[in-house]
Amino acid sequence: MADSMSGLRRNRIHRALSRPNLLMGADRELVLITGLAAVILIFVVLTVYSAVFGVAVWIVIVGALRILAKSDPMMRQIYLRHIAYKPTYRPTTSPWRRF
Repeated sequence: MADSMSGLRRNRIHRALSRPNLLMGADRELVLITGLAAVILIFVVLTVYSAVFGVAVWIVIVGALRILAKSDPMMRQIYLRHIAYKPTYRPTTSPWRRF
């Protein structure tokens, strides 16, 4: 039995292939979209107040996204799947119950 186990071939799984794609500790796409929205806000209004507000909003949102990613890095994908499956899996006690 030990001889057959020694003939097994082992392959390495690199960490970059199994880790979530994060930017600044949060979901990459959400950080980029909020950064884009903040930059659009800053350059469309073009006042000092809009610049301060845009930077402050971006910092707060990235902080919230980091907290979300710390609890579960795949939270965005899970939420999108939940919304997609919502019509299929109704929150009832029985599959035959109608609303």
